[in-house]
Amino acid sequence: MTDAADLRRRTAELLATHPPTRRPAPPLAEGPAGPHLWSDTDRLDFLRARFDAGLAWVHFPEGLGGLDAPRSLQAVVDAELAAAGAPDNDPGRIGIGLGMAAPTILRYGTEEQKQRFLRPLWTGEEVWCQLFSEPGAGSDLAALATRAVRDDNGNWVVDGQKVWTSSAHLARWAILVARTNPAVPKHQGLTYFVCDMTDPGVEVRPLRQITGEAEFNEVFLSGVRIPDAQRLGAVGDGWQVARTTLMNERVAIGGARSAREGGMIGVAAAAWRDRPELRTHDLHRRLLTLWVEAEVARLTGERLRQQLSRTLNSVRAGGTPTGQPGPEGSGMKLAFARLAQQISGWEVEFLGEDGLTYDDWTLRRPEGVDFTGREAGYRYLRAKGNSIEGGTSEVLLNIVAERVLGLPPEPRTDKDVAWKDLPR
Repeated sequence: MTDAADLRRRTAELLATHPPTRRPAPPLAEGPAGPHLWSDTDRLDFLRARFDAGLAWVHFPEGLGGLDAPRSLQAVVDAELAAAGAPDNDPGRIGIGLGMAAPTILRYGTEEQKQRFLRPLWTGEEVWCQLFSEPGAGSDLAALATRAVRDDNGNWVVDGQKVWTSSAHLARWAILVARTNPAVPKHQGLTYFVCDMTDPGVEVRPLRQITGEAEFNEVFLSGVRIPDAQRLGAVGDGWQVARTTLMNERVAIGGARSAREGGMIGVAAAAWRDRPELRTHDLHRRLLTLWVEAEVARLTGERLRQQLSRTLNSVRAGGTPTGQPGPEGSGMKLAFARLAQQISGWEVEFLGEDGLTYDDWTLRRPEGVDFTGREAGYRYLRAKGNSIEGGTSEVLLNIVAERVLGLPPEPRTDKDVAWKDLPR
């Protein structure tokens, strides 16, 4: 079993063969190891070498960027590389690939698919997006209407519309769920694909949000041809594959590792310390409550990651072959959305008129979401989407109630009805 000492040794070997290339840089580029800049070529060469050394995601299999090591040991590698001033893969830009596409490909992909997609996904050479939600199938994702029909050559022709697609304007690939059999109940007639976003039948249109930006997109699919070799899982098994994606998505959104007083609660606490003239007893009491709840959520997320690590270790020892997040991730995502909205609301109220300022309402198509580097007004507006993206809070409450607490499920009259016969 790979341990922390072995990972430090492997990291040192990587740094010895691919030392950080430092050049004079402006003061703002100073990092933990002194001023340095990486050229795009140097950075990509280093990231490829890191992947090949098994230090990308250490819990992945050997040959696919990992070493079959415990997931918890990733922090050892990350700390060593950060101290050396090594570049990262800009995870905020490629979060959908890292948190959703990669674990799904790892579980359901063929060996050829894993070898083709995982390395450029992790290095950031290829950005991914998620083609799930539709105008008529948001909270009820299984009701989606995008069709995939097999042609005479055994491949698939896809027509439909997707919506709320983050990073579609940057993406090279997309994970796509489409309906391949409308004559069976909605959950049974879906199939999961990898879609080439450069196909001429793919049209991406910006969706301007309350923040003024177009981080989301609409995606129109018109006669998009997808080879059967880009199918993940069996035909008709798309809902099961998609559940893997969704569970990983909720952990990625709500269970990301952070330091104590990190993230948005850290920004709010810093504002409290910096602006003593704005303090009131009521605001102090509410901030303390939010701080405690944020810390509880952080520790719960750490426990969830340890649980995932133990599950993976059990699989390697011959246990149940799951190794995937369970419905507990829905609870983490629920807590994240609620806290983000409450903390950002507190911050705007605390700052008063300063909390109402906004830097720029120009339509932009950003490469990511910045919850801590922008002003309070941006955080307040952007947090409104947290209770929608990655599964609405109302749907997640049902998941927690039924699959975690064991409460009776809600009546579902459409469960055994063919999709084509459902009212729309």
